[in-house]
Amino acid sequence: MWIKEVTNLSEVIASYLVHNAGNLEKKAEGIALGLTVGSWTDLPQLEQQQLKKHKGRVVSVQSLGEEPNANRTKGIIRIAYPAANFSPDLPAILTTAFGKLSLDGEIKLIDLEFSAELATHFKGPKFGIEGIRNWTGVQDRPFVMSIFKGILGKDLSFLLHQLEQQARGGVDFVKDDEILFDNELTPFEERITKGREVLEKVYSETGHRTRYAVNLTGRTFDLRDKAKRATELGADMLLFNVYAYGLDTLQSLAEDSEIAVPIMAHPAVSGAFTPSPYYGLSNQLALGKLLRFAGADFSLFPSPYGSVALEKTETLKIVESLTKPDYVKPTLPVPSAGIHPGMVPQLIEDFGVDSVINAGGGVHGHPEGSAAGGKAFRQAVDATLLKKTLSVASQTNEELRQALELWGDKVR
Repeated sequence: MWIKEVTNLSEVIASYLVHNAGNLEKKAEGIALGLTVGSWTDLPQLEQQQLKKHKGRVVSVQSLGEEPNANRTKGIIRIAYPAANFSPDLPAILTTAFGKLSLDGEIKLIDLEFSAELATHFKGPKFGIEGIRNWTGVQDRPFVMSIFKGILGKDLSFLLHQLEQQARGGVDFVKDDEILFDNELTPFEERITKGREVLEKVYSETGHRTRYAVNLTGRTFDLRDKAKRATELGADMLLFNVYAYGLDTLQSLAEDSEIAVPIMAHPAVSGAFTPSPYYGLSNQLALGKLLRFAGADFSLFPSPYGSVALEKTETLKIVESLTKPDYVKPTLPVPSAGIHPGMVPQLIEDFGVDSVINAGGGVHGHPEGSAAGGKAFRQAVDATLLKKTLSVASQTNEELRQALELWGDKVR
């Protein structure tokens, strides 16, 4: 491996995983020039001086050798792109670092490192982890979230009943299903206003406050006004299918002072360009750093346990990108899919207390219904933090006992 010293204070450094590249140093120089000035050695001296501040710079090249049983070489290349080449926004940065290169074949963009000067153009999450904790008053434990299920084709009374049951289970957040769009049966504005009435009723009767994330959908140019209207009506949070609409749309919503609610980023569509080990974007970038810099307060991503699972190492990289010290506030990790109460100890071990335990079927599938499902999760969280086994805790918690009887107390 060889490394050049980093000297530019305003740049972005892109890291690529390349396959079958032959000479890695030559490949790196070709990328650095091809995505910036185009050529170099053939340019007259005067033009070289004029274009020097725009020239891409190879930072490091690391050979990873051959893949076992694949007869394929691979390596990691890091290239710095001067900020003089692009406007300080994510679409421009992605186009600069990976635009036409994404069509090059077996090359994957795995990370982007922002210089301190460049990072000043990104405000990141409006709330972040600390802000969400201060807002909710929930400290020193993971949050618990449930999801509406089976809502399509059902009317508002069905949705509100399901919302009430989830809230009575003691979950911290309830989110819309990402496929629930504005429609005649469950209109966007009525979901907010009527949902708020239900949650206030539960709060007055139980002392527990649940927050609801309504799915922000529609034509892109209408989203800002719709989000502002949602906050005026008292929406707690917004769910947003960020890769259907774009990172810049998320950033515009997050940075708008009149949209003063947390935003929950859903990973829908991201699987179109993340799964391959050979090309596309890494999950740690797509569902981690990019969402954080674009302003997501929550980032949902596939857990290592469900039917649409990611490798645990991949999920841990996402969490690191969302939470490690950086120029912007940390984003709450939300591992999702395949979660039931018996997995709570594993979830806390893997993702810590600064995370959200998110379940759909693991709440609604409880033998006694959704309220009992929520209670089982809360009981499992409390027991784990008290260092009790779930088996012991289930002896005095009926909802947890029934959940363990149904799903077990191990990761499947």
